[in-house]
Amino acid sequence: MIKREEVEIARRKLTIETGKMAKQADGAVTVRYGDTIVLVAVVASKEVREDVDFFPLTVDYREKTYSAGKIPGGFFKREGRPRDWEILTGRLVDRPLRPLFPKGIRNAVQITVSVLSADGENDPDILSIIGASAALSISDIPFNGPVAAVRLGRIGEEFIINPTYEELERSRLDMVVVGTKDAIATIEVEAHEVPEETILEGIEKAKEHIRGLVEIQERLVKSCGRPKREIVLYAPDEEIEKRVRELSTSKLEEAYRIKEKTKRDEALSTIENEAMEALSTEFPEKEKDIRSVIDKIVKEILRRAILDENRRADGRRADEIRPITCEVGILPRAHGSALFTRGQTQALVATTLGTTEDEQRIDALEKEFRKTFMFHYNFPPFSVGETKPLRGPGRREIGHGALAEKALLPVIPPNDKFPYTIRVVSDILESNGSSSMASVCGASLSLMDAGAPIKAPVAGAAIGLVIEGEKYVLLTDILGVEDALGDMDFKIAGTREGITALHLDIKTSGVTTPLIKEALEQAKKTRLFILDKMDQAISRPREGVSAYAPHIIVTYVKQEKIGGIIGPRGKTIKGIIEETSAEVNIDDDGKISISSPDKAKAQAALDMINYLTEEVEVGKIYKGKVTRIMNFGAFVEILPGKEGLVHVSQLAEGFVKNVKDVLKEGQEIEVKVIEIDDQGRTNLSHKAVLREKTQPRKPKR
Repeated sequence: MIKREEVEIARRKLTIETGKMAKQADGAVTVRYGDTIVLVAVVASKEVREDVDFFPLTVDYREKTYSAGKIPGGFFKREGRPRDWEILTGRLVDRPLRPLFPKGIRNAVQITVSVLSADGENDPDILSIIGASAALSISDIPFNGPVAAVRLGRIGEEFIINPTYEELERSRLDMVVVGTKDAIATIEVEAHEVPEETILEGIEKAKEHIRGLVEIQERLVKSCGRPKREIVLYAPDEEIEKRVRELSTSKLEEAYRIKEKTKRDEALSTIENEAMEALSTEFPEKEKDIRSVIDKIVKEILRRAILDENRRADGRRADEIRPITCEVGILPRAHGSALFTRGQTQALVATTLGTTEDEQRIDALEKEFRKTFMFHYNFPPFSVGETKPLRGPGRREIGHGALAEKALLPVIPPNDKFPYTIRVVSDILESNGSSSMASVCGASLSLMDAGAPIKAPVAGAAIGLVIEGEKYVLLTDILGVEDALGDMDFKIAGTREGITALHLDIKTSGVTTPLIKEALEQAKKTRLFILDKMDQAISRPREGVSAYAPHIIVTYVKQEKIGGIIGPRGKTIKGIIEETSAEVNIDDDGKISISSPDKAKAQAALDMINYLTEEVEVGKIYKGKVTRIMNFGAFVEILPGKEGLVHVSQLAEGFVKNVKDVLKEGQEIEVKVIEIDDQGRTNLSHKAVLREKTQPRKPKR
């Protein structure tokens, strides 16, 4: 039986429907907003995964190109592996849902989101979150939802709810808020230096609409929801837990007092191995249970130390930042480079300046566009002292790189002022908490070292949280262990003027707005402190780009001039490129980009193009070539394809009876433009040139 619920948001109807598609899934819904439709299907395995010690949840988001009336580009005409933005949307769906499953669940759960229709106005990512929550809520899979999502833009002083793509292009804010009826679960922000107060105001606006979206899901559950199935939740054997606590608690408490990460990890590993060995006879083949209990005790110790003793793993105060060092220009051949170190987190960041040929072409559902700024993040296993195969970028690398790119994009100079394609790469050399924010700081330094005229440097830091009931502590510049065992990872990046990117990841059922406000205030103090440290290394962009970077000149010509520059079958432009060795790119709108490692060659190519496109100027003297001789005068080509007439009376001071007595075809002659008449004809004079050469100059006064 088909069931449907509707609500109006921002003058558009949002519809959730179930019972029509994918009926063999444990739960399936379609969500429609405008003409954008997503199908979300959820399935949980009946068997418990015995081979894992985590919740095996996967979220797969896929865009069907037929949804926008397109055929996939490239050699293979079908959708392949997920593209970066599909992975990022999958992560956006995953994060607010994961904490709402029962603790200890080991059944594999798969959420599949398919974009069936894309109208080019409404982004399907918001619908995917709502659909995933609704599908889980009506299914028999245990789930403590529902949640809902809203996107906000800001044009002028007005918030726009669920803005269209066109409205987002004019907006200073792109903010996604996900929450339950009572709390905030996830926030994603890309902004143009907006103040913290604007973020808080946006959260309150979003909450009004989130409640309505949660309510229609609750109505759907009442009308067609299935009873939740009984599942076996993993918990270590009580007797094993008792014995491990007797053997290891005091040792683990002692190990936690070791401030240095590597030594602390070694001590914890030793304690774990000792417990395994001591209990191997008593509890054979129970290594997973023993390890689970030790992790549980370590989590209790960390949280108790923070909440009751105000003592962090490395001995810092809750609001204290680790030591920071900044270096620039450390890679001699990179166009810009920086090494940013904060405690045991270190990012080596390099900037490369390229030409229009290096732009990235993106074929998205809504439209095709080109990227001139790219940020790539790498996380090699040695950064955390591990050995793993080196493969392509995973979800972590793509997600962290996208966050850093968001943070920096608002300060990147527009292409018409700095006509370079910019690629920034962050290689994490050490990691112990918030390497993505270290990458943002290092990138700002690297960009300034490369001579990119960024609007302002950007810094970022992560704020953590440990909360038990009414008691909580916010942690500035969190460690890896505080991220893993704490309740929040709140990354905030920005300039001195305001926030450029924000990412809130919650591991509880949600947080309140007052707590978010306090975290934002703490993050602002941290950001300003880090910016002061960065200023000591480099405070403004260098005056020029690296000697190893291409020299780029951009000029604009009238569209009707493009054909003359290209020439028949490209002969003219090929000649310029061959003669100067410069790279020349011409856009349909008349924009011409010239690049070369040699500045003089780039200038030579520009001079040749200027000569081809130059307009005739009255009063200017040109050196031209006689093309035709007539009884009444001679035609002279003064610019490529531009002729003028030298009347017989303008050839010399005296009387000229026969033009051929004075000129011959192919002869070069200096002429002055004396008139361009109403019909666009150019009249020239050689006599005026002769007069100027013989006329005595007036003495300077």
